[in-house]
Amino acid sequence: MRKVYISSNWYPRLIMNKKLSAVCFAALSFPMLAMAANVAAAVADMAADAPAAAAGHATEAEAAAAAPVATIEIATRKTRSSVALTKGDMQKILPGINPLKALETLPGVSFQTADPWGNNEQNLSLFVHGFSGQQLGYTMDGVPLGDQQYGNYNGLSPQRAVISENVGSVILSSGAGDLSTASTSNLGGTIETYSSDPQRSRNLAVQQTVGSHSTSRTFLRYDTGDFGNGNSAYISAIHHEQKAWDFNGRQGGDQINAKYINQGNAGKLTLYFNYSDKIEPNEDATVRSASEKFQPYTRPFTYPDFKAALAYLSPAGATPAAEGNNYRNYYSDAQRKDYLTYAKYDLNLNESTTWSNQIYYHNDDGVGVVAGPIGVAGLPGLFAVYFPGQNLKQVFGNSGYATRTTEYAINRNGWLSTLTSEFGNHKLQGGLWLEHNRSSAYRRWYALDVNNPSSPYDRPSNPLITQYGSEIDNKVAQLHLQDEWRVRSDLAVQAGFKSSLQFADGQFPVQPAKGAIANGSLALPVGEIITKKWFLPQLGARWDITPQDQMFVNVQKNMRQFVTYGGGGASPWSLASQAAFDLFKSSAKPETSITYELGLRTSHQLDLGPLKAIDGQVNIYHVDFKDRLLTISPTPVITSIIGGNPVLANVGGVKTDGIDISGTLHFGRMFSFYDALSFNRSTYSDNYNNGKDVVPTSGKSVPGSPEWMNKFVATMTVADTEFQLIGDYVGKRYATYTNDLDVPSYFLMSLGVSGKLPMLNNSWIKNARYRLNVSNLANREGSLNVVVGAASGTYNTYPIAPRQGFLTLMADF
Repeated sequence: MRKVYISSNWYPRLIMNKKLSAVCFAALSFPMLAMAANVAAAVADMAADAPAAAAGHATEAEAAAAAPVATIEIATRKTRSSVALTKGDMQKILPGINPLKALETLPGVSFQTADPWGNNEQNLSLFVHGFSGQQLGYTMDGVPLGDQQYGNYNGLSPQRAVISENVGSVILSSGAGDLSTASTSNLGGTIETYSSDPQRSRNLAVQQTVGSHSTSRTFLRYDTGDFGNGNSAYISAIHHEQKAWDFNGRQGGDQINAKYINQGNAGKLTLYFNYSDKIEPNEDATVRSASEKFQPYTRPFTYPDFKAALAYLSPAGATPAAEGNNYRNYYSDAQRKDYLTYAKYDLNLNESTTWSNQIYYHNDDGVGVVAGPIGVAGLPGLFAVYFPGQNLKQVFGNSGYATRTTEYAINRNGWLSTLTSEFGNHKLQGGLWLEHNRSSAYRRWYALDVNNPSSPYDRPSNPLITQYGSEIDNKVAQLHLQDEWRVRSDLAVQAGFKSSLQFADGQFPVQPAKGAIANGSLALPVGEIITKKWFLPQLGARWDITPQDQMFVNVQKNMRQFVTYGGGGASPWSLASQAAFDLFKSSAKPETSITYELGLRTSHQLDLGPLKAIDGQVNIYHVDFKDRLLTISPTPVITSIIGGNPVLANVGGVKTDGIDISGTLHFGRMFSFYDALSFNRSTYSDNYNNGKDVVPTSGKSVPGSPEWMNKFVATMTVADTEFQLIGDYVGKRYATYTNDLDVPSYFLMSLGVSGKLPMLNNSWIKNARYRLNVSNLANREGSLNVVVGAASGTYNTYPIAPRQGFLTLMADF
């Protein structure tokens, strides 16, 4: 049995803690990690065109047009599985797509979200080899992006860090990431997003997307070209809007990117700036259980029909009894405003030694909003704590509704430094990552005035209740050292380790009133937790069996530091009492994993009739996962609006075994077929105690993660028109920890058609072209993703969105 927990000044002041303006600051830099190498000799020429476009004189549009088929690139210099998507392949799926959603075509990746771009973060679900999205590591140009939890506390999503059309590539290391990856959550691998560099030729790119549900996405990018002495830059902006498909909600926002590069003999200076201001309408999940007689396909909001919203409630503010927990809220949304900037410099100390330094700054101001009935989910009891004996409907504006917010703030800065040197048959690398993050989360309640109802697109003000407020100061230090030894011309061995240290201190300037938090908490816990893991080793090898075939093997240990978020989730500062926190602090261990990988990469030219080349990878893996922490909901409804302090349990070990098989068949320059088949079996090794009963999870599969998946991409080029058909099969997923309920498999297809518009080309319009995309081609229905939060008996689901179509027109000037 496992233990159950019922719910500094050392940091170098090298970085100013001030909010940055649009002007990036200059400093030393951290190097970009190596881009994935091409795998197919048969397509080497066309594959080489794409990365050259960003740095060469050709425009990115010309490079994309030159590539007749899509390819999935596989890194051939890695001792671990590493696959990549280029900008062209991402934008073919759908212009403006979230880099994480683009990865759903890769083996071992299960990704779901409500909108076709993958921008909505509240209902996003991501699993890679049985690990959830919060157990992966994320970076953008080396800058850490946190663990991607919906409740912001240590980062931001890739699509908020860089405009999708400015992404150069995204790389998935599905087993274990590089030791240098700046992440405290990369138990199950890393996802690295890279922004494209400025073009050397002056260019103005214009792109407009229109389509289903009043979609409008406008993209502009101006490249200065090389303006002397190795200087080049670009500035880019987007405006995005789309209505939700099942209610009158509006998704969208504005984003600006700017990037400057100076390439000199002494080194390379890069400055980057990003501003993102977005609002996403959230989607309520449908509660599934035997006790729920009403289980609708969707739970649409009533906004903006306030008259209908008033009529929906009883005079006391109660929802229709027949709808149970699947009642309708008035509205819900996520508002996020981010500033992200970095400066990096790659200094060439000599021909074989590079010292790279990078500093970065991120500021986030966000709020999650729900406007819902006051008579549900235990709210009358909560409000009675603050307004005893009063008429709650009158207190909250006489509408029968109240607005709840979780208001986030992040202020973090950091420094990455890496020294790389080659001598003889050795390539040595050592590095340091330091970050200081100050985050806060405040839970507040506002009136919804019957005479002046609020809007989801405005931030609430003048709260009636501040239920709690957390302030957490977190410092991270990570070191790494590794050596790649070329034993002989066809064999390389890589060995190294990293150290991960976290110094977190959490305080609650606003404590809840007695009875205002589930589980009867009298005070949320405060205090410091320091975790240090000095030795997390890695050992790998790469053997070039032939010029076309390569074997790799890798063993690596990783750790996930404790979540530093106050007021909810799998965080020590969300436990129900100081005693529970103190017990956790003295006895809990961070989650750790040891990943074993064995794989084979191959790339062959063929002369088998129409089949001209084949390339691909087979990857077998095993993971030993220890001290996995599980959040147990304090309320019977998984996504209850009242929330509360969870039970945080050590559910023991998890064993994972799996295999990924992916490859592309190239039929000349006109047709290619890519397919990725994956199997993953992740099972709990132990039962656990929820504080009351023993939950029989030993031998049960990890819920939410499918065992079987298969993806394909068929691409055909006829004259100047390209057709692309994408298929995504996701197998059955268990929906509870005891596996008593499950969600059926689904198979979705999407279609893309693109081509040139030569009739529009003239002396000032270049590369005019179009792209037509259709998602959910067969208009399937079903459960897209499952929200797991109970041992048995209940779960939540989000639905598959209907077929949607989009037309994009593009040109360069």
